Amino acid sequence: MPDSGYPWPIETTRLDNGLRVVVSEDRTAPAVAVNLWYDVGSRHEPEGQTGFAHLFEHLMFEGSVNVAKTEHMRLIQGSGGSLNATTNPDRTNYFETVPAEHLELALWLEADRMGGLVPALTQETLDNQRDVVKNERRQRYENVPYGDAWLRLLPLLYPPGHPYHHATIGSMADLNAADLATFQAFHTTYYAPNNAVLTVVGDTTAAEVFALADKYFGALPPREDIPAAPDGRTVPATGRPAVETVTAEVPAPRVYVAHRTQPFGTPGYDVATVLATVLGSGRGSRLYQRLADGERIAQPDLVGAYGVDLAHAPAPLIATATARPGVSGDRLREGLAEVVDELATVPVTAAELDRAKALLSTMWWRQMSTVDGRADTLGRYATQFGDPARAGERLPAWLAVTAEQIAEQAAELLGAADRATLTYLPEETS
Repeated sequence: MPDSGYPWPIETTRLDNGLRVVVSEDRTAPAVAVNLWYDVGSRHEPEGQTGFAHLFEHLMFEGSVNVAKTEHMRLIQGSGGSLNATTNPDRTNYFETVPAEHLELALWLEADRMGGLVPALTQETLDNQRDVVKNERRQRYENVPYGDAWLRLLPLLYPPGHPYHHATIGSMADLNAADLATFQAFHTTYYAPNNAVLTVVGDTTAAEVFALADKYFGALPPREDIPAAPDGRTVPATGRPAVETVTAEVPAPRVYVAHRTQPFGTPGYDVATVLATVLGSGRGSRLYQRLADGERIAQPDLVGAYGVDLAHAPAPLIATATARPGVSGDRLREGLAEVVDELATVPVTAAELDRAKALLSTMWWRQMSTVDGRADTLGRYATQFGDPARAGERLPAWLAVTAEQIAEQAAELLGAADRATLTYLPEETS
């Protein structure tokens, strides 16, 4: 494959009701990926309705007007396909990969739950899925060592009222307090064709997909007054670091150092992506070389750095390390901060830059190697930037980043005054 661009065809249309449809034909294998991005995530949630977007990720599998509970999964899996859904602060997406002859089935199922969930939603279903989400919170966040780190980091990075201040899992109190009508209104508001992008990649043609999309989605009415998410692009600098120390039932001290960078999709975030790879991806990274292999204060498999690809505010860059036995939280925190600080003063070498770009190239083409990976990527760029073809910009942008840009960004955005530091310490044992 080439090192840049998007080497598959892309065709688009917009139905009369506003649904955007993206098709990328690929006859390599007799399979198609169907991916539906809704422009609703936790950043859209009004006060008192946190967790709603994530709850609907569950509710959308619980039946609609013409599809009984669990039937969506049964029909897709019974046709030899796979399916899932995810929610993040920026969006909710639903996706299936099926043999090409079952494309029409997948589109009908997605259209039915877009337009037909609210009439089928019952109090019993709502209560059941609220309990599922509560259990998910316990299993993923509350009863796992370090599991609530993301819940704690977001308020350290973004002030109250900011759309990224709370995590997608939301508040259990908000979920419990809302009645059935409130949840139905949320779906009616955001699950509209003009708030969605339908992407199909694989063994089909644009003409076939456009016709099927119009057949099954075309009669669904648009929503004319979809409320915009709060503007989170500006985060006032406090001039002082945000610090939290948690004593919990964890096996060893762990430290997270986080900074706000630039929104995903901007040149600044491309620099942050390469910076994070230099800093914390794999055994050749600075964090591994210094803290795990050099000073030997961090566990080798529990040190790293990464960006969180959020598109509507300065996105987080997070570095983390977990202490080796006998290493204190203070020592680990100091060591982690030193390596981050040195990005502004110790130039990134040509070897470090080449290695980072090779890793990112591999990651990119691994994503592009599957029809479902391409469908999700095209859906993202159509939803967040208005043009699926902009996906082809990403890898060339990473490959163009220079060592000087990394040093400039580190000096500008990764300073101690704008840093959020979260430290976990083990409970004292007698």
